[in-house]
Amino acid sequence: MTDVLAPCPGRVIAVSEVPDPVFAAEMVGPGVAIDPDPGEVTVMSPIAGKVVKVHPHAFVVLGADGVGVLVHLGINTVRLEGRGFDVLVEQGSTVAAGDPMVRWDPSTVTGDDMSTVVPVVAMDRPKGSVPAPAAGTVVATGDLLFTVTP
Repeated sequence: MTDVLAPCPGRVIAVSEVPDPVFAAEMVGPGVAIDPDPGEVTVMSPIAGKVVKVHPHAFVVLGADGVGVLVHLGINTVRLEGRGFDVLVEQGSTVAAGDPMVRWDPSTVTGDDMSTVVPVVAMDRPKGSVPAPAAGTVVATGDLLFTVTP
């Protein structure tokens, strides 16, 4: 089993509430999303493993058990072309759960069809395998978000 930790603080929402049809339909995988607290934040790795992909707005960590977790900082934030993001880790490096990955300020995300919501998704897992959070759940960085069974 893999415990997936909150990469940033905020209010947890169901992935079905993410304002992006690909995430909302769990096409990437099941998970939850975090409506982040305002202000600059250092986003942490939700699991231990290898950084298999890192962009300013998103990263994927692959755990030793084969579970990959995608953290996507906002919706349509790729349009910012890296502005407002400070990548703190290199692709291919090994990280522990809680290691710093990207620093960003959600308040810099403005524009049509953009959102600061942060999907945290277990890739290539069965749809519906991550339960929706209880209404009003608030997390601090490092709190348990959900558990993935192999």
